[in-house]
Amino acid sequence: MPHRSRWTPYLFLAPGLAMVLLFSLWPFVNTVVLSFTDARILRGGGFVGLDNYRRALADPDFWVATGNSVLYLLVVVPCLVVLPLALAVLVEARIPGIGFFRSAFYTPVIASAVVVGLMWQWVLRSDGLVNTVFQRLRLVSEPVPFLTDSTMLLFSAMMVTVWKGLGYYMVFYLAALGNVPASLHEAAAIDGAGPVRRFFSITVPQVKPMMLLVGTLSAISALRVFTEIYILGGESGGPGGGARTLPFLIRQVGLGFSGETGYASAVSILLFLLTLVFSLLGRRLTKGDEG
Repeated sequence: MPHRSRWTPYLFLAPGLAMVLLFSLWPFVNTVVLSFTDARILRGGGFVGLDNYRRALADPDFWVATGNSVLYLLVVVPCLVVLPLALAVLVEARIPGIGFFRSAFYTPVIASAVVVGLMWQWVLRSDGLVNTVFQRLRLVSEPVPFLTDSTMLLFSAMMVTVWKGLGYYMVFYLAALGNVPASLHEAAAIDGAGPVRRFFSITVPQVKPMMLLVGTLSAISALRVFTEIYILGGESGGPGGGARTLPFLIRQVGLGFSGETGYASAVSILLFLLTLVFSLLGRRLTKGDEG
């Protein structure tokens, strides 16, 4: 048997550990350090203590962005927990041609976010598809301001996020549904339980851990949303910046020659703490379910 040094496992781990340290841990530590400075893009900064955090908590733009991010989470997460499950149950049925629908539902996942955003911009603009149909059917007299009103813009972005995430989380549920014993459904059917009763009494309890995982992952993604709002609302984040989320605010204050790197880092840390709270909440729910 060839001799193996005790350092051999560490040599195999070294490239991966180096990547994690270089691209994950070091940027995080650097962001924490910068959040306590008044650094800008083109110059280093001095230590300012908690000033950036005090400034964020007194900044109306920060609270507007935080409110939008939390609203985004509260609307998007329930949709991305429930709708992909219903979709997975439908496409799990063994009927001719169902493979086509599985592929069709997954197509938005692999589509470019920019292409998806431009497509929805064409659909939702004042002279776009939806407003044209609404006006032809005389449902509205004026175009619905999907992209020109901050609140409507935010909900339009949520709709795009949900549409794009349906196929992605559907795959999660298909994997979970594959582990549900068919004998449970057969026994319930013999006892007279209909499809709806079997769904709530057998399917939902069996895939509950997956629902909690999807809820946690979609919550983290919802708090990081940027592309949909940028594509639909432009660089300003909608009229008056009213649809900006926290990642959008971080980009605005930290980018450009006058970008305030220190302040942007402080907002990033606050976003991290907000994400951590929801992640721990999801973890607690998962542990409660396991208990």
